[in-house]
Amino acid sequence: MKVVAILGTLDTKGAEFAWLKARVEAEGAATLVIDVGILDAPAFAPDITADEIARAAGADLAALRERGDRGEAVAAMAKGAAEIVARLDAEGRIDGIVSMGGGGGTAIATAAMRALPVGVPKLMMSTLAAGDVRAYVGVSDVTMMPAVVDVAGINRVSARIIANAAAAIAGMVKAAPPALAGDKPLIAATMFGVTTPCVTRARAVLEAAGYEVLVFHATGTGGESMEALIRAGFIAGVLDLTTTELADELAGGVLSAGPHRLEAAGEMGIPQVVSVGALDMVNFGAPETIPAKFADRIFYRHNPQVTLMRTTAAENAELGAIVARKLAGAKGLTTLMLPLRGVSLIDVEGKPFHDPAADRALFDALRANLSANVGLVEIDTDINDDIFAERAAELLLAKLE
Repeated sequence: MKVVAILGTLDTKGAEFAWLKARVEAEGAATLVIDVGILDAPAFAPDITADEIARAAGADLAALRERGDRGEAVAAMAKGAAEIVARLDAEGRIDGIVSMGGGGGTAIATAAMRALPVGVPKLMMSTLAAGDVRAYVGVSDVTMMPAVVDVAGINRVSARIIANAAAAIAGMVKAAPPALAGDKPLIAATMFGVTTPCVTRARAVLEAAGYEVLVFHATGTGGESMEALIRAGFIAGVLDLTTTELADELAGGVLSAGPHRLEAAGEMGIPQVVSVGALDMVNFGAPETIPAKFADRIFYRHNPQVTLMRTTAAENAELGAIVARKLAGAKGLTTLMLPLRGVSLIDVEGKPFHDPAADRALFDALRANLSANVGLVEIDTDINDDIFAERAAELLLAKLE
């Protein structure tokens, strides 16, 4: 029988977790209950106690309670929960995990969930799930489920939501893994809406050559997820044609992947073909969310929730230097490709972000700063031309083979 780990604060939400446990078992899965309560004794006996969780973090539960520092206690229990849950998974004792809670409970439980491998079912029913959950999900596959009402008592609303959560996690752990061929080498590729034709064509070439291509949407978390998988050793080669997240990091857009984007493949010595896809844009939300300092810039309304801002020549020159600097440290075979007629679907003649001077600043900075370990290929097409896409795939295949 599949086993679901139920992790929660049994001191303050004991009745709610007892209901969740009963519902998961009614759905045909076994349970293993982990208590991370920091205030008092649990409402019912768990399989793993809060004291064990605290010790796994190098802390003493009684001392945490005596000091009464909630922030310290949450941090300790999050650390301990991650240690214990990862160990349970490694020992084959659990098949998935579910939790529910508010701010503290969500922080502790999702820290434990992020310690599990991608593919292990993870469900967090949270009062915070309708907001920005990036801090809780990170680069993992945690499923966030809105609690609708607070996790405070069993009532007509909470009973149904908790029952749904139980059915969801039980269904996840009992579902048979898809029967897909697992021996194909994995290629990571980056794509944005404005580079989709390029990556779609390149992916077809790579798949025809016997590789499996994982495409990451370059929305900040996409780039972070890709680089985490690279560092974890899953990826054989990288087709990083859409490096737009660097523009958001530089200019303060909403889709930054952080300061270490475009570094993992180089550090791991993995073959990579890199380009400058969508470096013509910085991403913001609806127009009213754009900082006032950008009032005189060129914008394009991508959809009601996304507004794109054209990067300037000065920003492009700085981005060129950043890309060159990051690639200089690459330990593996690396090629940079430049599409001389446009870096996105809207950076071509007749489109709103067409700006040859800004593109030229990007290309000139790259040429001036690129180190000798990086090959440079310039193609007189835009990035979405089939010629460019096929050449990118062929260059990566040559490095892999």
